[in-house]
Amino acid sequence: MNLADVQREFQNWLVNASEASAQLLGNNVAGLAVYQNNYRAQLVGCLEGAFPNLRQWLGDEAFLAACITHIDNHPPHAWTLDAYPGGFQQTLNEVFAHNPDVHELAWIEWSLSEAFVAADATPLRMEALASVDWDTAYLQLTPSLRCHALTTNAEAIWSALWQQTPLPEASMLDEAGGLLVWRRQFTSRLRQVDALELHALQHLQNDGSFAGLCEFLVARLGEEEGVGLAGEFLAGWIGSELIVGVISG
Repeated sequence: MNLADVQREFQNWLVNASEASAQLLGNNVAGLAVYQNNYRAQLVGCLEGAFPNLRQWLGDEAFLAACITHIDNHPPHAWTLDAYPGGFQQTLNEVFAHNPDVHELAWIEWSLSEAFVAADATPLRMEALASVDWDTAYLQLTPSLRCHALTTNAEAIWSALWQQTPLPEASMLDEAGGLLVWRRQFTSRLRQVDALELHALQHLQNDGSFAGLCEFLVARLGEEEGVGLAGEFLAGWIGSELIVGVISG
């Protein structure tokens, strides 16, 4: 075998414990098992490092079982292990199909990590708004912003895990809302919002137009209340450093 063949068969052994690959590699199963154990242990460690609070919420046994399921079905595909935890939520959705709190906690934990390494952007200052033509203005959101629907008290659970305070029991919200994650200076932030603000931000992410945002809110609340709330949202988003630019025209 050439080097490429050896590498391919070794990967098959690591991922699948293929007996055929073991035979091609010399059939030293005991020796090869050392590499496979190291491979799996490294991937478990990668997931544990990415989701420490989720691990605490689930418990070591349940978390490890989910890790093993993920490793068996989803071998690494990127050049860096930093990307490997990104697909773990899909496995959690399958393993814990009836536990939306788990899905939302996993989203929070991974999104906070992603936001921390997102591209830098300078937040917009209030004084830059003086000459803006709001009829044609397009708003630019920070690249670290992530939005997600919220159906459980996952934000309260996360805060208790982070602050090491007594944990609440998982429960469904009376009304669905949303979660925002972004980086403000050197700190990743998490904020729970109501469904209307979530949908308004998602609309702005897709469209960018401030006039379009006003139309979106007017359609739901009427002209006076809709336009007024658009202004309130804008002021709050600028204050939270979610807006990083405005383009007129």
